[in-house]
Amino acid sequence: METWLKDNKVYNKDAAVNKTSAPGENRRRLLREKPDDILDIHCFTKEEAWLALDSFFSNAKDCGYEKLRIIHGKGNHSRGEAVLGHTVRRYIEQCPSAGESGYEKAANGGSGATWVLIKR
Repeated sequence: METWLKDNKVYNKDAAVNKTSAPGENRRRLLREKPDDILDIHCFTKEEAWLALDSFFSNAKDCGYEKLRIIHGKGNHSRGEAVLGHTVRRYIEQCPSAGESGYEKAANGGSGATWVLIKR
């Protein structure tokens, strides 16, 4: 297997993770890494966003992704509260494959974007 990976210039990310690493090391590694996929829903309705999130998380689980970014905007153009940010948080809370999450750094959208770690 290793020969095939090397011959085809495929990076084996599973081998890169030290199985005997200290507790929390995998989490710290994931927090440093860029997301495996990004979904931009900031122009969607609440209903469209929910359906897109369903598909996005299903695909992420099937592909073995570890980290996702969801761009939902800050709600500056919403009447009243930010609708999509709340929708994303509610979705993450009920999604069995969604793990730890939080807002992105300012350079990546700040409170207008959310990162999510995928549970294994």
